[in-house]
Amino acid sequence: MNEVMVLVDIGSTFTKVTAVNTEKRLIQARSSAPTTPLDVSIGLQNALEGLNLTSRELKPAQVLACSSAAGGLRMVAIGLVEDLTAKAAKQAALGAGARVLKTYSFQLTEEDRTEIIALRPDIILLAGGTDGGNTENILHNAKVLASLPEPVPVVIAGNRSVAQEVARTFPESFSTSIAANVMPQIGKLQVEPAREAIRKVFMEKIIYAKGLTKASRLIHGIFMPTPAAVLRAGQLLSEGTATRKGWGDLVIVDVGGATTDVHSLGDGMPTKAGVVVRGLPEPFAKRTVEGDLGVRVSVVSLTEAVTLRGMAEATGWSEERVEARVRLLNDQPETLPRDSEEVFFDQILGYQAVRLGVGRHVGLLSELYTPSGLVWIQDGKDLSKVSRVIGTGGVLINSEDPLSMLEGAQPSEVSSLELRPEDPDYFLDGDYILAAMGLLAQENPDVALTVLQNSLSEHELSRRDM
Repeated sequence: MNEVMVLVDIGSTFTKVTAVNTEKRLIQARSSAPTTPLDVSIGLQNALEGLNLTSRELKPAQVLACSSAAGGLRMVAIGLVEDLTAKAAKQAALGAGARVLKTYSFQLTEEDRTEIIALRPDIILLAGGTDGGNTENILHNAKVLASLPEPVPVVIAGNRSVAQEVARTFPESFSTSIAANVMPQIGKLQVEPAREAIRKVFMEKIIYAKGLTKASRLIHGIFMPTPAAVLRAGQLLSEGTATRKGWGDLVIVDVGGATTDVHSLGDGMPTKAGVVVRGLPEPFAKRTVEGDLGVRVSVVSLTEAVTLRGMAEATGWSEERVEARVRLLNDQPETLPRDSEEVFFDQILGYQAVRLGVGRHVGLLSELYTPSGLVWIQDGKDLSKVSRVIGTGGVLINSEDPLSMLEGAQPSEVSSLELRPEDPDYFLDGDYILAAMGLLAQENPDVALTVLQNSLSEHELSRRDM
C-alpha cells in the first residue's frame, strides 16, 4: 500500500489536489491552483507544489487524475426509439461523465448529420434495437456517421446481432469499440458495459485530443471525466465495501456556474402501496445534467426558469435590480458577492438551482383512472425515502448557510407529486473530495470510503450549526 496517494481534479477553472495518507486513512494535505488552459501541466504543477510533499511522497505512480477541462467529455447519443434505446444510450453516456450534446432517435437524416458535424462531439454512442430485434436502423445510422468529414471515436452498444457489421461500416480512422447492448431486451437496462467502454475511449483517445498529455510526466494517468468520478464516489458511499458498510440510498447535488448535476444512488422503486411503475427501468446510479441551471454562466436561463417576478419575490429586490444583477453575473461570471444582499442573492440562485435540478431528476406521480378505479403511476425514480442529500459545488461549499440552499431538494406544496427526498439529513462536501475519492476507489475502495464518510460526517449540516 502506498503511504500517500495524490488525487487530482483538473477542472476548467481550478485544478484541485488532495493527498491521502492511505495507512492512516486521512487527508494529509489539500491544495488548488488556477487551471492554465494552454498547458494544464503548469496549473497542475502549481497545485502539486502547494501540497508541500517530499519527492519521496510525490511520485507519478501515486498520482491519479480526473478531468473536466476543455469542455469536459462531449457526446452524442443515438438510439432507435426515443423512450427506449435512445433514453438508455443517454443514461449510459451521462453515467460515464459525459456532457450529452444531443440525443437522436430513429433514422438519422441529412439535417441530423449536418447538426452532428456542427456539434463536434468527442465520442458518439451508437445504440438501437434489442438483441435479435431491429437491425435496419443502427446499420443506416452507422452509414450516415461513417460519412462524417472528421473521424470520431464510436462506441457501439446496440443489437449484438449486427454489432460487428456496424463496426465494419466505419473507416479505420473512426476508432470503433463494441460494448454490450444498453437494452438487450425491452424493459431491461444494461448501461455499465457502455459506460466502461466510454471511459476507456476517454483514457486512450480523448485526453490526447484535449492536450492533457502534457501533464503525463506528473501523473500516472487521467482515468475518467470528473462527473464519472463523483458518481463512482457516490456509488461507493451508498453500497460500501466487503469490509465497511455504506450509507444506503443517497442523492448528490452539484451546483456549478454552468450546470447543476444531480446524482442518485438507489433503485428508485415505489415506496408507497398501489403505485405502478411506467416506462424504462431506472439505473441504480443515475446522473442528470441541467445545462440551464448554473449560477453564473447559465444564470440567465436559471432566472428565466424561475421568472424575474419569482426572483424578485424571493430576494425582496425589484425586477429591474434582479435583471441588472443577472446581466452582470452573466457578463462577468467571476463576480463574487460584495455585501450581505449580494450573498443572499447567490443563496437564492443556489436554492433555485437545487429545487429545479432535483425536481427534474426525481420521479413523478400521476393519476390514471381505470375501470377498477384510481391508479397511481410512477415515472422515474422514487427518492422520497432517501436518507442523505450531499451538496457540492462552489456556491454551496463557500456559503455560510449551505443548508438553506440544499433544502430546495425537499417537497413543497407546488411539487407534491414529485418524489423528492422528504426528510433527509444534509451533508456538505466541505473538503471538495468527492471526485478525489471516486478516483481513489479505483485503487483502494476501503480507504476511499473511510475518508469519505469521515469527511462528510464532519460537515453534516443542521440548523444549530448555522
